[in-house]
Amino acid sequence: MRSKLFVPASRPELFLKALQSQADGLSFDLEDSVREDKKSDARNALAEFLKTREAIASKKVMIARVNSMDSQHFLADIAALVESGIQIINLPKAETGEAVATAAKIISDAENKYQIQPHYQRPVRLLINIETPKSLRLAHELACADSRVMGLQLGLGDLFEPYAIDRTQVVAVEQAMFLMAMAAHEAGVAAFDGAYANIADKTGYELEAKLSHSLGYLGKSCIHPSQIDIANAVFRPSDEDITFSLKVVEAESQAQKNSVGAFVVDGKMIDPPFANRAKAILTMAEQLGLINGK
Repeated sequence: MRSKLFVPASRPELFLKALQSQADGLSFDLEDSVREDKKSDARNALAEFLKTREAIASKKVMIARVNSMDSQHFLADIAALVESGIQIINLPKAETGEAVATAAKIISDAENKYQIQPHYQRPVRLLINIETPKSLRLAHELACADSRVMGLQLGLGDLFEPYAIDRTQVVAVEQAMFLMAMAAHEAGVAAFDGAYANIADKTGYELEAKLSHSLGYLGKSCIHPSQIDIANAVFRPSDEDITFSLKVVEAESQAQKNSVGAFVVDGKMIDPPFANRAKAILTMAEQLGLINGK
């Protein structure tokens, strides 16, 4: 997912518009953007939308951020979303592996209950928010807590604002991004960048997206449709990357025939890590329709 469009679940009038956007994924929010007295209505509206023909037929990745596990809404959120066929549940405020494992068990129980539904998808995966100092320190533990975890998502707003850390301090952003990226890479799960609140600052959004992309992140959240095209462009494999990767894969095939471990492509030494990266670029290019798969 290069781009994940944030959609408040309390705004059902936006659901179909979001579905028609160019975002790779839709991230429906039941947590911070929904007032306490509207939680139930938002949950019901989202559950009904996920069952519609349009939502089921869509190729977009469907994600929902639930309320925190210590809230009175968590269990109801999980039950409604699993029964409605959600693909990924975005878990906020988790700070221990045990909490992630507990959430996974609750999802499993709901799956067993609702697996007969025609719109049901299994297994529901988990995207874990890294948005507190403790969760950043224990990010690898959270990523490895259960096989349902498909990725980590960095939330710099929640991570920085309570401690008066200046979001414009590049050194702080870089360190947080790098630490979470390494945790995700070690665990073998995806790393996703979070939101950028200043919608008017397109340059700032693009620079932050380019930074996370350079650290191996796969995509970035969009809190406004105007950010989608930027994210899609930044996280799209460049034509140069695709061309070079094609050369690498071809050269690797020949090297394997000749029992050669390392080889040179366009003046660059290539060994397994670089070859694997080239294959990942080509896989993404195929998924985006930029090249034809073999």
